[in-house]
Amino acid sequence: MEEHASHAHAEGSAPAAGGKHLARKPAENGNHHGHDHAHMVVDFRRRFWISLALTIPILALSHDLWGMLGLAAPVAFPGDHYVLFAFSSIVYFHGGWPFLKGFIEEFRKRQPGMMTLIAVAISAAYFYSSAVTFGLPGMGFYWELATLIDIMLLGHWIEMKSVLGASGALEALVRLLPAEAHRLQPDGNTEDIPVSDVAPGDRILVKPGERVPTDGIIVSGQTSLDESMLTGESKPVEKGEGAEAIGGSVNGEGAITLEVKKTGGQTYLAQVMEMVRQAQASRSRTQDLANRAAVWLTAIALGGGFATLFVWLTLGRDFAFAMERAVTVMVIACPHALGLAVPLVVAVSTSMSASHGLLIRDRAAFERARNLDAVVFDKTGTLTEGRFGVSDIVPLGDLDEVACLRLAAALESQSEHPIAAGIVRAAKERKVEWPQPIDFKNLTGRGAQAVVEGQEIKVVSPGYLREQGIQVQHPKLEALAAEGKTTIFLLVDGTAAAVFGLADVVRPESKAAIARLKAMGIQCMMLTGDSQAVAQTVSRQLDLDDYFAEVLPEQKAEKIREVKGRGLTVAMVGDGVNDAPALVESDLGVAIGAGTDVAIEAADIVLVSNNPEDVAAILGLSRKTYGKMIQNLIWATGYNAFAIPLAAGVGAYWGLLLTPAVGAVLMSASTVIVAINAKLLGRGGMSSSTRAEGRP
Repeated sequence: MEEHASHAHAEGSAPAAGGKHLARKPAENGNHHGHDHAHMVVDFRRRFWISLALTIPILALSHDLWGMLGLAAPVAFPGDHYVLFAFSSIVYFHGGWPFLKGFIEEFRKRQPGMMTLIAVAISAAYFYSSAVTFGLPGMGFYWELATLIDIMLLGHWIEMKSVLGASGALEALVRLLPAEAHRLQPDGNTEDIPVSDVAPGDRILVKPGERVPTDGIIVSGQTSLDESMLTGESKPVEKGEGAEAIGGSVNGEGAITLEVKKTGGQTYLAQVMEMVRQAQASRSRTQDLANRAAVWLTAIALGGGFATLFVWLTLGRDFAFAMERAVTVMVIACPHALGLAVPLVVAVSTSMSASHGLLIRDRAAFERARNLDAVVFDKTGTLTEGRFGVSDIVPLGDLDEVACLRLAAALESQSEHPIAAGIVRAAKERKVEWPQPIDFKNLTGRGAQAVVEGQEIKVVSPGYLREQGIQVQHPKLEALAAEGKTTIFLLVDGTAAAVFGLADVVRPESKAAIARLKAMGIQCMMLTGDSQAVAQTVSRQLDLDDYFAEVLPEQKAEKIREVKGRGLTVAMVGDGVNDAPALVESDLGVAIGAGTDVAIEAADIVLVSNNPEDVAAILGLSRKTYGKMIQNLIWATGYNAFAIPLAAGVGAYWGLLLTPAVGAVLMSASTVIVAINAKLLGRGGMSSSTRAEGRP
């Protein structure tokens, strides 16, 4: 394939700093964690169905339960209480094992939470009921034990399933590199070898359209390299002999030969992998609301239970009565609804957001989105479309804009260069038809030429004009340069006929997204590897609060830390490999769905629709979701304010004694209310009012 000439001067790529060796181990570890998470989902599901199946005979054999309801047990036979004990033991040890194991871990860390609360409730019910089975006077709680474990398993299954998607960012990074490389042999032939066998000093052939397998220096050939997914630089970078090529970048229209300089952990891509790994390892994990509520309820359950036992024994009541009151307190202190209060809201909000193109991958980060103070956008591919578009056509002679575009499109229709594609696309958008060119030729490193309707047409770079001594004077040229736009010239029979200004196209939705976020009190900023002039132009177009230009990929995470250092809670929105460390470093990482796998895997939320306006929708949904969680936790735990004192026997003097059956009715009512309230989150959908919702 013939090489197309340069339309823009070459720009240096980001230096690939050396670093410690980094093999593919991190990716394997990340994948391992993902498998562990999926295994936990399967485990909770299996335990739930087994426990639910055993709950049916447990309920049927619970004579005490049916007696409280004034009914006869549907199943009765000699020794049935031992069968009830056996079934309940299976449910306790098999279905309750995740909570007992979690209790042990929380105890070792001295951080009581939901697992401790559940373990206390089911253990109190099981061991007390077992004692009743083998002779202690009182009423068993096997039915309460089984239903409590069922509900808690269901809640954790829903929760784990909704947040499934542990980060595979490092594995996605590895996939950016091709599996094989074309190594040149001394006789000029090539052999295909695994990339892992490439060594420094090897010469590698990279064909048009292929990914560069590793960092190296171009020793022959000329091409344009698309490094946007790696460096954030929107322009294809023209590279020739002596220039550096970064592993993972996409080769353009020309074949090149590289001399390998770096492999393994020394490559640029490996450095990005290391940054992602470190950022993931350092990310803090906040306790969810239910865990914080569980800490208090655990203290109430234990303290209230022992206090109840002590007080009734002190007052002279028999041990069986005092123990029954104490166990009732500890069981009621762990409401069934608490296990569903947060997971149900999470499931509804996750489903609701997915139907609107918002995929939640990290619930804790999504919850934090309600407190965002600033959103930092990557420019290329996020605020912009990541492709060249014609922004200006400045006629320099007798031809008008349409005539100039017609001739330029005729020539560039024969080229595969990204800038040529931008000119052709502009002609199509304006519905300009062009004639068929003849004698198309590349001007190596300068541009291209052809004969169109008997005229010699050239589209060339500013460097070609300087070499040919062609002087072009126009006030618009300085303005285009100040805005950081790429300029190319149309020559007709050797005379400059027009100058084209090209730039990365700003998304139509970006301005509306920025305006909406600013109306919500959110500061909007931009990160880009492009020049100050380009960044300033885009910032002015979108009315941004701040921007950071000429930011090297390894500096993006540092810039996020800098913004966080201002005391702001920060979201990062990006789509490239170079955005991955910044996405993980931020309080909320948001990936554009059309971006790279690694950006998506490193993010907390993925925008499938590729629309920046959805960032505002995230904030609105996060605030509504948090509100529902608070409401559910109030419903799930609020009845404890009067249920626990009555269960303890405070009203016994007046004949008000809360039996386990009444307590079960209260817990059931609380569970139903929580479920209905969670479903109400989706009522009305994510309307424009939701998207524009302000901070409560």
